[in-house]
Amino acid sequence: MNRIDRKFIQLKKQNKKAFIAFITAGYPDLSTTVKLVIALEKSGVDIIELGVPFSEPLADGPIIQEASGYALSKGINILKILDLVKRLRRSTNLPICLMTYYNPVFCIGERFFVDKAVAAGVDGVIIPDLPYEEARKFTHYANQKGLANICFVAPTSSVARIKTVSKIARGFIYYVSLTGVTGSRKELASDLKTKLSIIKKLTTKPVCVGFGISSARQVKEVQRIADGAIIGSAIVAKIKENMGKRNLVQVVSKFVERLNV
Repeated sequence: MNRIDRKFIQLKKQNKKAFIAFITAGYPDLSTTVKLVIALEKSGVDIIELGVPFSEPLADGPIIQEASGYALSKGINILKILDLVKRLRRSTNLPICLMTYYNPVFCIGERFFVDKAVAAGVDGVIIPDLPYEEARKFTHYANQKGLANICFVAPTSSVARIKTVSKIARGFIYYVSLTGVTGSRKELASDLKTKLSIIKKLTTKPVCVGFGISSARQVKEVQRIADGAIIGSAIVAKIKENMGKRNLVQVVSKFVERLNV
């Protein structure tokens, strides 16, 4: 049982739902990322997703694409991010997931990545472009090492696929609330409640909702019907707004605190 599992058990006992925050690692720099993670934990974040910058982030919208490109221009890569997590583990026990595309993992080797991630203190990994049909060896090795391979379910997923994902998922199931890319939306998908009702009947795993969530109202709405809400683009946009300002960390952490009231 890793930190993600323990967190959901703790939240269930407290009759609470998870608030999961995404930030791009190395945006605007690694030192600020460390400070942000520590501050976000104090702001009530239950699980942190660190985005690994990649040149072709197919699932990400303009805000996260821009942040990813900026971090890449500063030389940020997956190995530096794993070192970052190791540094963070001196100060926090917050569950940490890496959201990466498969190419960086492939380039350094699946087993090498899993070993380094576990040694650094990573709890889970989310790989949007690695479907479970192509992830069997990776998932098997990750399971052996205690690294949760967090799987996606989409509005277009069949009942059969949801059942399969439920069997192999670790940590939580990531429900993509809409077809398309990440980014803030004014309204949640109209079929969200119906889709979640179907998924929840087919799994005992926690189901958390991401893509399109950008306000405290939407966070509350999602948490009423799911096990957690994931918010990323709105936070990354707030980081961008405050780039170069001395109080960036404070402003962003206060913003996140208001989202999770």
